[in-house]
Amino acid sequence: MKLSAFLSQMERIAPASLAEEFDSERIGLVVEGTEDIDVVVAALDPTLKVVQSAANLGADMLVVHHTPLFTPITRIMGTTARILKILLENDMNLFVMHTNFDHAENGINDALADQLELSDRRRMSLGIVGDCHLGIDELIRLFGCGVRVHGTISTYKRVAVVGGSGFSPELMDEAVRLGAEVFISSEMKHSIGRHIPLPCIEATHYALESPGMKALAGRMGWTYIEDPPESCLLV
Repeated sequence: MKLSAFLSQMERIAPASLAEEFDSERIGLVVEGTEDIDVVVAALDPTLKVVQSAANLGADMLVVHHTPLFTPITRIMGTTARILKILLENDMNLFVMHTNFDHAENGINDALADQLELSDRRRMSLGIVGDCHLGIDELIRLFGCGVRVHGTISTYKRVAVVGGSGFSPELMDEAVRLGAEVFISSEMKHSIGRHIPLPCIEATHYALESPGMKALAGRMGWTYIEDPPESCLLV
């Protein structure tokens, strides 16, 4: 497949018009490589380990959720330099699908809802609310990481999920209006956690967003490269 055809395919999957305004210049093809795309791999983050693994697999294209070039670059040094060096030396393209894939159908939040087996779903401005038949212990085990629980969870039916950093007052209020009794996301700020309108489960960013990239790779026949952060919750 030619690069232009691949880019058109990705636009159909997650149109750039769905991206948040702050993200509009940070998605799409951010590093250009070969015109011929035969081997495609995917990951959540373009870490040094992921990029080197992609090169070892002979990848022509690496598709990720998070860009390594989020802020304007005035110096190319350290890890960023090493990542770019591997990409450029191997003529490898780097494609980013971030908030446009958060909003897209069959994107990050749909994959998370699938993992938690949510039914009777309603879409939020970002995220999904649905019925959950899983008990709290089973629900938490599916994340494969330590979690923090804010508030008291007793019984519940409707659950809201937002992949990534979704603990905003506006989203939580929207979830409540759609009947959510528990809200799941990552990276709760202390100031927000003091005024939550419903119980919240805080998992890791990787645990909530990697299922979406893994599901996309499965649908497209790409290789998915796992690289979860090393972390644990000690109590």
